[in-house]
Amino acid sequence: MTESLAWLDSGDTNMDPIWLFAPLDINQRITMNDNDTHLKSVGYILWIFGFTGAHRFYFGKPISGTIYFFTLGLLGIGWLIDLFLIPSLDRQASIRFRSGPIDYTVAWLLLTFLGLLGIHRMYIGKWLIGIVYLLTGGIFGLGYLYDFWTLNDQITVINGA
Repeated sequence: MTESLAWLDSGDTNMDPIWLFAPLDINQRITMNDNDTHLKSVGYILWIFGFTGAHRFYFGKPISGTIYFFTLGLLGIGWLIDLFLIPSLDRQASIRFRSGPIDYTVAWLLLTFLGLLGIHRMYIGKWLIGIVYLLTGGIFGLGYLYDFWTLNDQITVINGA
């Protein structure tokens, strides 16, 4: 076990930070500053259906997700290239989006499979619109499509509050 320099903040922003040497194992070093909001494994599973743009929507790329949807993954070429781009998409999502009490992966799975019923809206705390989705089939499918474009940003706002 090697000794590493670890930053400990007492939580009080007016106090000087405390520096100390503390032994850290490899897992602690990797996750210490980790803001992993999306899972690569889910990204790869969605990549299997990548010709629909599912993995692109999941990682917060709605424009390219829509293009993939209408062109079947850029005629399969973009879909194959994305096999190697998923780690980069995951890093970009971790930088762009904020982790917190609402889990992105759970919300995306609920949207994907139960979105027309509004279950994902209820999960993120928007009960009223969730019930409206339940009674109207995701407001006749249009709200369901809107959420594919905006779910990551909706969760980031909630997690940031």
